[in-house]
Amino acid sequence: NITVHMTASSSKSTSSTNSSLFEWCFLGVAAYAVGMIAYWAWKIRMQAIEEYGAVIHEFDPWFNYRATEYLYYNGAKKFFTWFDHMVWYPLGRPVGSTIYPGMQFTAVFLKNYIFPNWSLNDVCCYMPTWFGALASAITGLIAYECTLAQNCNTNILRVLMDLVQGKTTNPALTSKQHSLPLGISTPALECGIFAMACMAIVPAHLMRSVGGGYDNESVAISAMVATFYFWVRSLRNYETYSYLYGILAGISYFYMVAAWGGYIFVLNMIGVHAATLVLLGRFSNKIYASYSLFYVIGTALAIQVPVVGWAPLKSLEQLGPCAVFLGYQVLQFCEIVKRRNNLSRKEAWKLRIQISLVGLIVAMLLIYMLTPRGYFGPISSRVRGLFVQHTKTGNPLVDSVAEHQPASSRAYFQYLHHICIFAPIGYLIIMFNLSDASSFLLVWGTAAYFFSHKMVRLILLTAPIGTSLAGIAVGRIVSWCLKQLWDMSSSDKDIDDQELTDSPVDVTNGAKKDLKKKRAKKAATAASSSSSSFEGFKSLKAGIDAASKSNEGIVVKRIIAVVLLVVLYMIGNAFKGYCFALSKDLSNPTIIVKARTRDGRTVYVDDYREAYWWLRDNTPEDARIMAWWDYGYQITGIANRTTIADGNTWNHEHIALLGMALTTNMEEGYEIARHLADYVLVWGGGGGDDLAKSPHLARIANSVYRDLCPEDPTCRSFGFIDRQGTPSERMRRSLLYRLHSHKLKPGVEADPDKFDEVFRSKYGRVRIFKILGVSEESKKWVADPANLVCDVPGSWFCPGQYPPGLAKILAKKRDFSQLEDFNRAGSEDEEYQKAYFEALNNPELAKKKALEREAAARREKGEDASANLDQAEKDKVYNTWADTEDTTRMWTLINNNEVAEIEMWLSSNPKAAYIRSKDGRGPMWWAFEKRNQEVVKILMKAGVPSTDRDAQGLSPLDLLQGGQA
Repeated sequence: NITVHMTASSSKSTSSTNSSLFEWCFLGVAAYAVGMIAYWAWKIRMQAIEEYGAVIHEFDPWFNYRATEYLYYNGAKKFFTWFDHMVWYPLGRPVGSTIYPGMQFTAVFLKNYIFPNWSLNDVCCYMPTWFGALASAITGLIAYECTLAQNCNTNILRVLMDLVQGKTTNPALTSKQHSLPLGISTPALECGIFAMACMAIVPAHLMRSVGGGYDNESVAISAMVATFYFWVRSLRNYETYSYLYGILAGISYFYMVAAWGGYIFVLNMIGVHAATLVLLGRFSNKIYASYSLFYVIGTALAIQVPVVGWAPLKSLEQLGPCAVFLGYQVLQFCEIVKRRNNLSRKEAWKLRIQISLVGLIVAMLLIYMLTPRGYFGPISSRVRGLFVQHTKTGNPLVDSVAEHQPASSRAYFQYLHHICIFAPIGYLIIMFNLSDASSFLLVWGTAAYFFSHKMVRLILLTAPIGTSLAGIAVGRIVSWCLKQLWDMSSSDKDIDDQELTDSPVDVTNGAKKDLKKKRAKKAATAASSSSSSFEGFKSLKAGIDAASKSNEGIVVKRIIAVVLLVVLYMIGNAFKGYCFALSKDLSNPTIIVKARTRDGRTVYVDDYREAYWWLRDNTPEDARIMAWWDYGYQITGIANRTTIADGNTWNHEHIALLGMALTTNMEEGYEIARHLADYVLVWGGGGGDDLAKSPHLARIANSVYRDLCPEDPTCRSFGFIDRQGTPSERMRRSLLYRLHSHKLKPGVEADPDKFDEVFRSKYGRVRIFKILGVSEESKKWVADPANLVCDVPGSWFCPGQYPPGLAKILAKKRDFSQLEDFNRAGSEDEEYQKAYFEALNNPELAKKKALEREAAARREKGEDASANLDQAEKDKVYNTWADTEDTTRMWTLINNNEVAEIEMWLSSNPKAAYIRSKDGRGPMWWAFEKRNQEVVKILMKAGVPSTDRDAQGLSPLDLLQGGQA
């Protein structure tokens, strides 16, 4: 017997040693995987730098870089009192108090203490790559935390049953998780690794974190996932002091606030989750402490950021979490009273209702007193746009931004790819492996999908939650497969063999029996209470378990495991290939464009920087550059010249003035420009150039200067009237059209007495015009310090004023009222907003009405565009018979009786009246055939004959008299 016992002990020891060695190997492989994922997370973001060099991308990053430079050379004190008069001329902008400075301070810290020998430009270009890898690692930690055994001990059905019964239970651990060395658990480890891997390369994250993309989001995503990680970590079950992680959540939230305006999403996510836990009956001392620590510390630090100030306690967008915090104090007070007085459930509810009613009355009185004083800030147009059905905000400036449009299913697949498949699986897995911590993923996933569906830019927010859920799904599948091929259940380190309680327990050999008895007693009690209800399910489960443990069942499971691993490998390989391919497109900076010539050569179009360098080297330092606001950041950042507006878009009326100058007629536009600028910079070359954007410019201008497009709030009369790029009459008259098409289109030329083209880039993408006859009087008036409007004498806050020369045009403006601003006086814009939304909902009807008004105005003036055509031009078009897009379009317009559009077309292109199709027929034939007298009159006025014959020998009159068609 002793021999047998010693043999068994030796065998067990050998098995344990082999298992331990295998575990260490497995852990080593996992550590290697984490290291490689971090490397590839950095590498995939380096493609832009490797191909284009350390170049700042896009538009906003150039402002961020310029602000970082100012901070680096001038220090924090001057930075926060920096009033920049080189932007938003002549008003200027208080940069230090209107910026989220977290990224700038981070870059300066890295430059000063980590990379002192690097240039500031290089530090800023590389930062997105580092923070991209960091965000990937923290996302993996979130998935790891939410799949630990401690956080997977219940399900949504059990939570709902507890809610109905009015109790809160923390069931004993039943999840079979294996503990590896260093306290790491599996399958949580696999889930974390796969979540990190997905986040490392998913395009939804790459689009804001490639090298050179020095934008707020590149840093803020790391801050966001860190805040969320510490929040869920503070809720870990069976750990007494985990709530202290709420302190770290509050500190991470502060960094998030300092880095990006999207902090509102982070605050509300945690607030909504805290409220959800109460609704699910999960309120506890730990949750109370975690949320209170997070909110108090986070808010106290957030209000220190100048751009935020007291907004957390005033803005409607942030008062929800504040209400949750106050509600938590009420609930905690009630819980203390309940325990102290040993109240029954009914008495406890009565106490809660009474105190809540008192609190509600006090809150309503405060709201009643503070609202008339304008204490509460309105919901911003961008946030409001997330909740309205029409997906538009009523603000044409916000609506003009492509990123603010709703997301399509194609966009989700483009930026998430296979994550779209696995994330819903992970969502379901969480529902049935639930806890206070992991339930956050359900709230986060639901909110992220809702908001991203409303605004395509917010697909960025789906990256961390999508990859977390997908990582959980894939990690659990892979863990199950590995278990079939390598069964770890024989080890004596299973988590379920350890007793986890809410307080530290010293488990000695003498106490193990008591713990086992305690567990057995709990199990017996649970079994007796539920056996009657779930006996059938238990029998079915027992049968399946028995079959799966047979030799045949084990073989089948192993075959399934191998198949699943192969399929997952193929999907993963395809996902990796797709992400790396798309990352090349996402790595292309808009400021440098890679193109291919006709002979197949690859060239780099560097027209934009070339234009900015020309401004820097060839214009006076006090030169003022007029350009659409998109380019303002690049002009000040690269050319170091004063701009009229930029991407901050803080002043709607000022941008409207800029839009008015560019989209009104040549004469009026010149009169505005000569008082504001010395040069006009125009982007051309097709695609998203200034002319393509100009309808949005006109719409923004018309929201303040209503005479630009009378009775047409969406300016449908300004734009292209066909796919060939034929401009409407209003567009054709505009200053922007004249400059954009200067000497490029026949008959289009800027007035040589007003504008002189001084620069054209190599590939024609940018042109710069010098304004002749600049008002030096206005320029000197603005530059005079006596005309600054300081808030107090000697203050740094000193905005500029418009020069008196603009008084006439400024007298016509109407300040634009935000639709959501309930603090505004009166309702002057209600009719405008109503007409604006009607036009958005029915754009074709709005365009038709606008064209009809334009055509009527031309008739009243007696204008005839065909008078500018000589007979030779008419004969050339009239004698050319061919089926073209123009003939098809003209036939369609006549057939649909689109009289106004025909008039607009002919006013812009009078040759269209003479076009003829292959059968010899033209507009006159089709008009007679449809008996459309209005079109016939228009064509006759244009000089189109009605007696000529087609290929069949028929004249238009023959068709009217019933001739053979």
